Amino acid sequence: MSEAASAVLSNPATQPDAGSAADQAARSRVSELRVSGHLMTLEHGVFCVFPAPGAADADPVTGLPGVRITRSPGSPASAVSIATFSPDGWLDGAAALVRINDPVAQILVTVYQSAHHGPETAPRLQVMRLSNEPLPGQAPAAQIQSPATQPATPGEDPEVLAHIQQTGDVGGILGDWMGTPGSKLWIEGFGLKPTGVIAPGDIEYQAVLGRGWLSPWVDGGNFCGSRGMALPLLGINIRLKGDAAESYDCQYSATFVDGSEIGPTPGGQACEAESLAALEAFHVEIRPRDTAAPKAAAPRKQAAGRTKTAKSPAKPKTPARTTRR
Repeated sequence: MSEAASAVLSNPATQPDAGSAADQAARSRVSELRVSGHLMTLEHGVFCVFPAPGAADADPVTGLPGVRITRSPGSPASAVSIATFSPDGWLDGAAALVRINDPVAQILVTVYQSAHHGPETAPRLQVMRLSNEPLPGQAPAAQIQSPATQPATPGEDPEVLAHIQQTGDVGGILGDWMGTPGSKLWIEGFGLKPTGVIAPGDIEYQAVLGRGWLSPWVDGGNFCGSRGMALPLLGINIRLKGDAAESYDCQYSATFVDGSEIGPTPGGQACEAESLAALEAFHVEIRPRDTAAPKAAAPRKQAAGRTKTAKSPAKPKTPARTTRR
């Protein structure tokens, strides 16, 4: 970690005389900041960096303290990928996703504070591994317990579970909307545990974490995502497996906080907004596949109040009698 340093935007050679009106105006336009930089070394895999619970709120005028996470100058561009919820790169009290593609790489965490705030008031960050992806050519390592594989809430057994921002866990059945379209509240995690035509072991799912980033596949009955980390999901990907995939179809639709509506999306394809906005609501449907032979054409509708019946075979005509005279 580096020592905190003060950053002053000034040039002594061009400063006006002390006490002049121009000097006072210049001082009102330029503020000193306390800036601290920290190099963080991470191994190969995907990580979530987020503020520790209990962090102080940012100043409503300056937005400080602020945190940015960038690739360190010493790490190749191909070694590190960083995605933040805010498009300009600030954490803004949310979280950042960091993918390390090399065996080891470094990221630069820069904290900006007001000059009158000491280092002890700087935001504290936590780092959590989301996946333990093997390097190319290596065997997969044992999966660890992480926010992407937390068990569903004990004591409850809904078919669909979603953890919603400012709301908490909400349960329902397949076909229900999880989350409220238009609410602007994002979903941080979900789980599926079918109890009808298919079993939990017949389904698996992923969360969209960023552009081209998907969480590991999670088996039915387990939780996929996070709780209380302010880390929104950006979409979902669900598929059936085994015999269920031969007999049933899965599709899902979703809405996103930017107003996007996507779906129905067929199983095995990511349902995400073009803008990669946070997932707001979704619903999942599982239906039997139509494998029966084509049905005969439906009978024509008759006019109201009239019923058409089949005609009986015509009786043979009885020859007319003739009377002899």
